Amino acid sequence: MLKLGEYNMLEIVREREQGIYLCDEEGDEVLLPNKYVPEQFQIRDVLKVFVYLDSSERIVATTLEPFATVKSFAYLKCTNVSGIGAFLDWGLEKDLFVPFREQSSKMRVGSWYLVYVYLDEETNRLVASSKTNAFLDNSLVLLSSYDEVDLIASHPSPQGWNMIVNQKHLGLVYSDEIFQKITPGDQLKGFVKKVRPDGKIDLTLQRHGFRGIEPNAEQILKELKLSGGFIDLNDKSDPEDIKEVFQLSKKSFKKAIGSLYKLRKIVIEKEGIRLVE
Repeated sequence: MLKLGEYNMLEIVREREQGIYLCDEEGDEVLLPNKYVPEQFQIRDVLKVFVYLDSSERIVATTLEPFATVKSFAYLKCTNVSGIGAFLDWGLEKDLFVPFREQSSKMRVGSWYLVYVYLDEETNRLVASSKTNAFLDNSLVLLSSYDEVDLIASHPSPQGWNMIVNQKHLGLVYSDEIFQKITPGDQLKGFVKKVRPDGKIDLTLQRHGFRGIEPNAEQILKELKLSGGFIDLNDKSDPEDIKEVFQLSKKSFKKAIGSLYKLRKIVIEKEGIRLVE
């Protein structure tokens, strides 16, 4: 069966005036229009293509790579609003449809939105929803403290930033754990701080405890080299100054420079830290 909204590995079975026909293992065929046909090909070659519905609601293949696939989240720009909903640019000729009922707020042309792409079973159409929390589930979180996770910035809250975790769960990075500018749709690496009994996930953007010393130390060494071997910050410096230069908390900074000092990579002076030649 051809998989709508996904990449398919399909075999070339014949060439026609409008393009080439591709076939899956079950014998289902789809057209790859001429504009996407590779310059050189042979019958029985296998191509990786994305399968979706064209403007006439016909199944079609393309070698273009969309910004999102089915059952995934993406940050997309609204290109048009009509009487039935909004349309988003997702990198293909036909824009992605968002029905009014699936808009958490009224979409406007030119604005960007975090959405979830799914296959509407009633219409068999690929659509999107900006009501992203409805597609996240924290009832069974198979994560542990210190696990590295993929994050997508969802929206800010009074406590910090809500994050989509591994395309499955909702988590939170608290404000005092954030040392960089974050905007909706940002894709980040993070770490699980704690999974609460109710399934809520506390996150951090930095490795914690002894696990965080080495990467933070590498970051400081890199900044030192770029600065000519000296930076006018040390363990007595203002936390905001440290945050501005290294995007680290003062606590993490002190641990990192302590590690570098023990390894004799730096010396800690009254005016700052200096790289050992």
